[in-house]
Amino acid sequence: MHPWIADRTNAFDSSGIRKVFDLAAKLKDPINLSIGQPDFDVPDEIKSATIEAIQSGKNAYSPTQGIGPLREAIASEVKELYSHADRDVFVSSGTSGGLMLAMLAMINPGDEVIYLDPYFVMYPALVKMCGGVPVPVDSYPDFRLDPAKIEAAITSKTKMILVNSPANPTGVTATEDELKAVAKIAADRNIALVSDEIYSRFFYDGKFSSPAAFNEQTIVIDGFSKSHAMTGWRVGYVHGPSAIINTMLKIQQYSFVCSPQPAQWGALRAMEVNLDGHIADYARKRDLIVDGLSDKFEIAKPGGAFYVFPKSPIASGAKFVEKAIEKGLLIIPGNIFSHRDTHFRISFAAPDETLHRGIELLRKMV
Repeated sequence: MHPWIADRTNAFDSSGIRKVFDLAAKLKDPINLSIGQPDFDVPDEIKSATIEAIQSGKNAYSPTQGIGPLREAIASEVKELYSHADRDVFVSSGTSGGLMLAMLAMINPGDEVIYLDPYFVMYPALVKMCGGVPVPVDSYPDFRLDPAKIEAAITSKTKMILVNSPANPTGVTATEDELKAVAKIAADRNIALVSDEIYSRFFYDGKFSSPAAFNEQTIVIDGFSKSHAMTGWRVGYVHGPSAIINTMLKIQQYSFVCSPQPAQWGALRAMEVNLDGHIADYARKRDLIVDGLSDKFEIAKPGGAFYVFPKSPIASGAKFVEKAIEKGLLIIPGNIFSHRDTHFRISFAAPDETLHRGIELLRKMV
């Protein structure tokens, strides 16, 4: 290793997902079911609002907390959902930026952070960057949020519980009762509760629920990347107790500075865009791929997001993925998201033709 490189960078590896993305760029006409972003484009009205902002000179830094109209619109929406006396909001540089700021604002070296395994790849890496200790809680085989398992993982060093529903990579959604129980555990133990809700609009069965409804101290991280196909625009937002939000803002001032101003004006317009058609289409795609594979693979039916996490028909999920890639099918090995190597992730954020081709190939591989 180069002598200038910081020791903390040895605590985690480069994202395995990015390696698959790099491979996808080299293959001719792959069946790509790997990418965790919508296959529809940013709606035209959002593009127009952003172009107008650029052309009208709104290209400088915004306030660190975000442009006033967007913050006010988000705050108004949050107030309708929660009547908390102390809940502030700011605009982050994507939800990834929000997650990093949350960790930097609250995690000291040695602090433990609990989250479910399988997990979004960024969680343990961010915890380790801050000197914290990741504490994954096994959720196999159904990937449920089990309050008893969460409580059993708590020690005197537990600083944070991180929940993600709908979840990446499983697509599983926590029930209201599960979230309420975990919210109570965090409140009773005085543990920070962070809810990653980036897939909140991709909710297919029943009504979305947030632990913030049951715990006034919950820090919620959300954004426009997945819902409005704005993954490259880097506009997220965070809401929670003002002391935490102000600390996160202080760190953002010396790191990200602000989310890109033109994109924030696009996000403001995005709040008025009806997504019902896209959500219904993705619910249909979910059913298409689950119905097409469930007789051949063990699958926990996802209630949200745009992923399924089938069990590999052979012992190693990574080996199965290697065989799939050799046949031109791009999927993600489950061990990127987990301490187990038994599953693989499929993204159904893809055209129907691609989904049909992927289903056909996967069925032949069993």
